[in-house]
Amino acid sequence: MFYYLYQLSERFSFLRIFQYITFRALAAAGTAFMISLIAGPWLIRALRRFKIGQQIRTEDSETLLKIHGKKAGTPTMGGLLIILAAVVSTLLWAVPSNLYVQLTLATLCFMGGVGFWDDYLKLRRRQSKGLDARGKMLLQTGWVVLMAAVLLSHPATADRTRNLMVPFLKNPLITNMGLLGSLIFIWLIIAGSTNAVNLTDGLDGLAAGCTGSVALAYLFMAYVAGHYEFATYLQVPFVKSGGELAVFCGALLGASLGFLWFNCHPAKVFMGDTGSLALGGGIAMVAILIKQELTLIIVGGVFVAEALSVMLQVAYFKFTGGRRIFLCAPLHHHYEFLEKKRAEEENRDLEVVETMITTRFWIVSIICALIGVATLKIR
Repeated sequence: MFYYLYQLSERFSFLRIFQYITFRALAAAGTAFMISLIAGPWLIRALRRFKIGQQIRTEDSETLLKIHGKKAGTPTMGGLLIILAAVVSTLLWAVPSNLYVQLTLATLCFMGGVGFWDDYLKLRRRQSKGLDARGKMLLQTGWVVLMAAVLLSHPATADRTRNLMVPFLKNPLITNMGLLGSLIFIWLIIAGSTNAVNLTDGLDGLAAGCTGSVALAYLFMAYVAGHYEFATYLQVPFVKSGGELAVFCGALLGASLGFLWFNCHPAKVFMGDTGSLALGGGIAMVAILIKQELTLIIVGGVFVAEALSVMLQVAYFKFTGGRRIFLCAPLHHHYEFLEKKRAEEENRDLEVVETMITTRFWIVSIICALIGVATLKIR
């Protein structure tokens, strides 16, 4: 919306600044952050009033229940705050008619809607199990089919969507994956990203903080993809008008940091599946649109590690008849258990363990984001 103010720059020269993506991306981040800070207390009070509290799993691990049992009843569905801040800020600072912005916002909201339904079912049933995996996967697959249909039918995206880009290579590894191959690839990126972020959301501030570094990395990559000279110099796919996605990434960064203000330990609110699925979907869509899908494996290294730890744990448990690789999965709980044990042996304060693990994962996430951005140069 504010973008169109630059049209008045002939009379007011200072309004020319509104045409620059860099300015609008930073402004979107600041706006989303302020929206989160202003709306956050109101949302938390509303969630408490309607008794929308976190349901803690009791069947997985006695140790986990002992550590996190006290969090039961903490307001959840806080992801609504992230979605609100990101959407409003993006609409204010990006070009609303931009196809890439529209697809990304739609994915963010749809995946958030799936998560909201999951959270709602948990609350209604008064247990930690909401929408079953099959139902969740069916909804995600339906959305992927719709997005693939749009991308493969639109002249601006049809050919590029069929390409398989690989980090460190300047040309597509596969120039035409075909209809089915493209559909499967898009499904893997969106479903993988949403579920990986969802699995990471297990400690106060963990998912929100890691999302911030990923959003910042993709802000830079989206800006490069939409800038012809930079894209040509770095030999990455040029996406005309794709730079507007940098504004969305800025809004997502601000929204994540604003939510983290209330979600840091001890958390006053949890994002729930409403937030984690929305964040994963939004990030995945940006990666798909600028053809940096596989770079997400590097940039989102923490998310990937969390998802892999669960898959390895489940597979090894079934294969060995009950043995485990990790003390508990996802990975953050494994390190939480280890650090809790060390703290007890050394008679240290147990309350700081969660913050310690979260901070270390943030550091790893930042390093992964920097490495991912560096791949743009190594081609």
